[in-house]
Amino acid sequence: MSITDSETQCCLNFGQQSTGRQMDQEDQSGDSYVVEMASLAKELTGKLATLKSSKALLGDGRLPCGSTRIIVAKVPDPVREVDKAEYEHDYVSVGPYNWPRPQSNKLHLAREQDKLRKLDGVLTAAIAVNPGITLEDYLGELARLEPFARSCYARDFVDLTSREFVRMLLLDGCYILSCFTGIAAPAATENGGVPAPADCTARGGGGAMLEDLSLVRDVFYLAENQIPFVVLEKIAELTTSSDGNTAVEGIVQYALELLKRYAVAAAPAMTTMVAPDVPKEAPGNLLHLLHMHLKPAVLQPAAANGGASVGRWRTATEYVSAGVKFKSRAIGTKKGNARCILDVKLSGSGTLEVPCLDIDGQTWRLLRNLMQLEQQNRGTVGTHVTAYCVFMSQVACTEKDVELLSNAKAGVIGHGQGTDAEVAACFADLCKGIMFDPDDSDGNYLGAIWQELEKRVRSNARRWMAWLWRKHFRNPWLALGLLAAAVGLVCAVVQVVYSVLTYRQGFDLH
Repeated sequence: MSITDSETQCCLNFGQQSTGRQMDQEDQSGDSYVVEMASLAKELTGKLATLKSSKALLGDGRLPCGSTRIIVAKVPDPVREVDKAEYEHDYVSVGPYNWPRPQSNKLHLAREQDKLRKLDGVLTAAIAVNPGITLEDYLGELARLEPFARSCYARDFVDLTSREFVRMLLLDGCYILSCFTGIAAPAATENGGVPAPADCTARGGGGAMLEDLSLVRDVFYLAENQIPFVVLEKIAELTTSSDGNTAVEGIVQYALELLKRYAVAAAPAMTTMVAPDVPKEAPGNLLHLLHMHLKPAVLQPAAANGGASVGRWRTATEYVSAGVKFKSRAIGTKKGNARCILDVKLSGSGTLEVPCLDIDGQTWRLLRNLMQLEQQNRGTVGTHVTAYCVFMSQVACTEKDVELLSNAKAGVIGHGQGTDAEVAACFADLCKGIMFDPDDSDGNYLGAIWQELEKRVRSNARRWMAWLWRKHFRNPWLALGLLAAAVGLVCAVVQVVYSVLTYRQGFDLH
């Protein structure tokens, strides 16, 4: 079949048109590619600029004079899932992890208006001392602290503007100081000093006390619900016209006074301790303030043991079966007494002296959050609370162990929280998800005690003697009978030996 010229021309024209369309499509595709890449470059440039500005916002790493940088981080999900309620606020939200403030169904949760009223009270008290002070003075001082304050959090919070961040610090700081110190009260103006804590009976008795306890739990105990202590110090300094050192000492005194006042319901682990001297440096935040008062008197590293690793603690019943005795150690200022619950001591006679841990509704919350503080700040605060919690969680992880340690003779654990089995379950879950190296000589101050106890447990002679005492010598009549039997056996042996010697001597004479 032949192809005419006209058909050929049509094919050529069609081919040219097709080629033209392809070229147009390629041009359009190239233009689209260029536009997309330009858009992507603009987006990444913006993000890099944001990253650089956020790094610049963190400052040059310098600390305000006398301050301590404590990193506040979100609790990891594996740890939180063990008991979410122990890490969540119930009365008041503080800090950038809770910003913007969520709309909560908890009607008693402190609202924005509550914090604004506290701010107004603080400003009123400040003007009474220094009539020339203004709100801009507070904002300016906190703006200078913003780089350091941001560096105290594990997240950059680039979505939180400088305006919002400083506003948050001011409202939260004024709320905490006003609630705990009465800093907005008229007494704040007397002598330009720091006011004394308000009496709970003057604030409405039991209802006010419960309110204070809720604040203690949320503001002092929660690892995420924190703002830097230097912010509280600066607001107190501006409000009371006192120097930095006076403000620090005053706030520390407030906290300890509050804890002592509510010793029964707050946290026996904290209120029965002997307070150390006022620290040379201010705490990083309020949870760190509590941590500074929970430090063993003697930090004794594990002794060299031929390279042997420090392993898991045995249960209390296992130690008792090896002849180890448990005894409550008194807390006080007398020589030989413990200073806090962490002062565990092993005597030469094999008695493990442990300060009594009185367990109430807040004990687990406090210990868990203190461990979270240490997880993020090992180099700054150490891991001695974690070492203690690991010790208790493994020694008292069964119902029999709790029963043994809570009896009147041992007195190591005191609780009214249901059954011994429930308390044992709480101990068993206490350190789930926690990172801890028992071989770290700087972090495990109980390593030397573990090694000594392990020698006793592995000693067959000690285990046999302990079994003999436990099975036979604890009953005085049975022990007396065994003693009489032993004496009779010795006499019989002596008589037999004497008879044999007499017989041999008579045989030799013949």
